[in-house]
Amino acid sequence: MDKIEYPILTEKTIRLLEKNQYSFDVNIESSKTEIKKWIELFFNVKIANINSHKLPRKKKRIGAIKGYTVYYKRIIIKLKSGYSIPLFSSK
Repeated sequence: MDKIEYPILTEKTIRLLEKNQYSFDVNIESSKTEIKKWIELFFNVKIANINSHKLPRKKKRIGAIKGYTVYYKRIIIKLKSGYSIPLFSSK
């Protein structure tokens, strides 16, 4: 699971959860087929389709040092009916 960084929980992604769609930030070098394989194995689900896009880089400045924020690719996966991913543990 080195390629998948973390799940995204915003207002838009919470609305997408109702449609059985989940959002994750993944490593920029990861392909859709790699991500599909990882998610299907780790969460034991079947994926209907995957959409991905690269987020724009944002400038960041700390004192005299200029740089950019970390660069990730964001994916939105749609699961087949009857499957779900538990984002929060019940403990």
